Amino acid sequence: MVLMVDGMALATTEQGFLVNLADWNEQVALALAEVEHIQLTDAHWELIGFMRHYYQQYKHLPNARVFAKAIAKTLGEDKGNSRYLLKLFPDGPLKYTCKLAGLAKPPTCL
Repeated sequence: MVLMVDGMALATTEQGFLVNLADWNEQVALALAEVEHIQLTDAHWELIGFMRHYYQQYKHLPNARVFAKAIAKTLGEDKGNSRYLLKLFPDGPLKYTCKLAGLAKPPTCL
């Protein structure tokens, strides 16, 4: 599949994840969010930035439990809980944070 951003065709998987991490930028995140009908807020951007930093630091994607715990440790308990995360991404916080951050689909996500 292909995602068009600023006249550039970016390769994506069948589920819409970027094939090449280096293709990501904020415009790409906005385009991915538009496809998913997500209006990005500062709270979304905070999680996207967190996930990109996590991946750069650890070179792997966490499972949902580790994701929530890492957010709680870094951004605070009020943000590292399923209620807050599901409010931002009702269809799957880990999956959609990774997708909008330009990362691969987490192995634990359907």
